[in-house]
Amino acid sequence: MGRPLSLDHVEAVRLEEVLATDFAEYRRRRLPFWTDCPTPAPVPEGIEPWPHHPGPPFEQWPSLTPQMPLTSEGPTPQETAASLLAGLIETGRFGLDECRLVLVPAQRSSDALALIGWSAEAPLPLLCALLRSWEDRFGAQVVALFGSELHVSVARPPVEAEAVNLLALEHVLSTADNIVDDPPTPFPDYAADLVGRTSWSFWWD
Repeated sequence: MGRPLSLDHVEAVRLEEVLATDFAEYRRRRLPFWTDCPTPAPVPEGIEPWPHHPGPPFEQWPSLTPQMPLTSEGPTPQETAASLLAGLIETGRFGLDECRLVLVPAQRSSDALALIGWSAEAPLPLLCALLRSWEDRFGAQVVALFGSELHVSVARPPVEAEAVNLLALEHVLSTADNIVDDPPTPFPDYAADLVGRTSWSFWWD
């Protein structure tokens, strides 16, 4: 944990503007890797080559993912968070046995990372702004942190292909290394895995 980040820094983030700028730069840097290569790059013997990564199907920032509607039938954000936490405890993964409960004086779970001064390589003001927006649009809740790992429950995940593609792009622009660098997951595969998914995981080096 580091020094708390004032929520003024989070509120100052103009999410649409920042993501549009970030996507333009991300696309500029990544475009050479998204084009089809007639001859695959050589890899050492016994090493599987990375699959072709076509990149997001957008030439410019398309907009935020539409909000999923509230219904009386689905689980509440609190129920979804409890379910994710129970699953993490049951599997015993991610070093949960070494974690501690933390009470944070936050009005919403998306502000907890800023208020505890979470220190990872994540762009904290942008990430907290994303988490706030995901909380509003999808009932997302911050559930657990393990070092530089972040686990989020999602009460109302998108299920339609167009919305899932938009959401996957938001995840990519979070800069999480497990999405963009370890190795880069082909965008269509990552988006397909988000359909109806009620837990999202991110980590940064």
